[in-house]
Amino acid sequence: MVPHILSWIIFVPLLGAFAVLFVPKRSAPLIKWIALSTTIVVFGLACLALASFQPAHAGFQMVERAMWIPQFNVQYLLGTDGISFPMVFLTAIISLLACLASFPHVRVKDGREKEYYFLYLLLETGMMGTFLALDLFLFYVFWEVVLVPMYFLIGIWGGPRREYAAIKFFLYTLAGSLFMLLGILGVYFASSPHTFDMTQLVGMPRGLCFQKVVFLAFFLGFAIKVPIFPFHTWLPDAHVEAPTPISVILAGVLLKMGTYGFFRFSYPLFPEATVWFQPAMAVLAILGIVYGGFVALAQTDFKKMVAYSSVSHMGFVLLGLAALNANGFRGAMLQMFTHGTITGGLFLLVGVLYDRAHTRDLNGFGGLGAQMPAYAGILTFFSLASLGLPALSGFVSEFLVLLGSYQYSKVVTGLSTLGIILAATYLLYMIQRVLLGKLNPKWATLADINTREVLTLAPLMALILAIGIYPKIILDYMIPTLDALLKVVKVT
Repeated sequence: MVPHILSWIIFVPLLGAFAVLFVPKRSAPLIKWIALSTTIVVFGLACLALASFQPAHAGFQMVERAMWIPQFNVQYLLGTDGISFPMVFLTAIISLLACLASFPHVRVKDGREKEYYFLYLLLETGMMGTFLALDLFLFYVFWEVVLVPMYFLIGIWGGPRREYAAIKFFLYTLAGSLFMLLGILGVYFASSPHTFDMTQLVGMPRGLCFQKVVFLAFFLGFAIKVPIFPFHTWLPDAHVEAPTPISVILAGVLLKMGTYGFFRFSYPLFPEATVWFQPAMAVLAILGIVYGGFVALAQTDFKKMVAYSSVSHMGFVLLGLAALNANGFRGAMLQMFTHGTITGGLFLLVGVLYDRAHTRDLNGFGGLGAQMPAYAGILTFFSLASLGLPALSGFVSEFLVLLGSYQYSKVVTGLSTLGIILAATYLLYMIQRVLLGKLNPKWATLADINTREVLTLAPLMALILAIGIYPKIILDYMIPTLDALLKVVKVT
């Protein structure tokens, strides 16, 4: 195993970002290849870590520890387990594919490739650090690092309303982060000795009143990032205005940071408050699933439809979290991974069509199945995965969530199944409007999907199919850690 492999996974993108700064601005192809090579190296390191990961071990692995700020007992503490490692692997593959999707000139306009790829690689460092940090202070630093490049990537390279979307994203996320920071400080000062070390904080006694207050502080930070209804309003604007590769990262990785926070911090640190807030979490999950589905059905903008579908599908993650049982946790964790691959692919496909037609109006298409047969087949595949077709990964994750939810409440489960019906409705309606019917003469010259675009989608399709047919390949990595978490929360 590579020594300090987790540090390499985090900081190789930062090294690549600084390498980009030393390349002349006019050397755009070299800048792009440095960025792509960096993401390939990070993916390779993630694969090496995967080979060293012990699935049967429930605790933290590959731990790296060094004192950082001794006056406040702040440590540089990294580690991974069955909760964080799937997210690290997902981040690595999504970052690689989204970087490849950034190559066309239309994606990086005005000759500002250097700034774009610098911010892009800085964003990858922040995401990796967020999933691997085990010190609360270090986690917060990486959490905030993600905010800055994402703000500029949307605000500079986004659509016509990019400044509005970027500022809205920044303000919402920053507001949630401030509440989370107060919660972190509360945990620090309530611990004896004062520490930010998660390995020490778990299991420390805390009063129920304290747990409830600090759980809410963390909840606001994580709920806005997911986003949970009614904290979701920044998401459609950010998705619609962001360039396609950044939408892919936003849906594929950033939304998962919120639900990851519940698994990693809220539940193990505040187990009694977790049980106390269980009904509220279930209600919010139902609202997100149903509301997101209905609003997605009403959209005529292709990208906005996929954005609202994320609100609905992330509601299933929250539902699994609210179930507080083995099936619910496994389904929620798996849904985090599968949603990243499926919705990331859908956003890439929206970008493919927008590059050619320069519109996302669903009512303006029709008949593209005959004009773009390869594109039509791939779009149908991702749509069926998103609506939960058996043998594809979306079915497995949602089925496990509903199994867990049924153990908790039959009423909650019944209401949540509306989301599956709505998903089938808006996705099949989208396929009808885009691919079926008579071809609009306006699109008679549209080119089919090209090789580079297929390369950005094929790995995701392989993962979706492999997990759908044999989910054990990923569940084996998750189950021991999730079962250990259930014991911490003291439920079965």
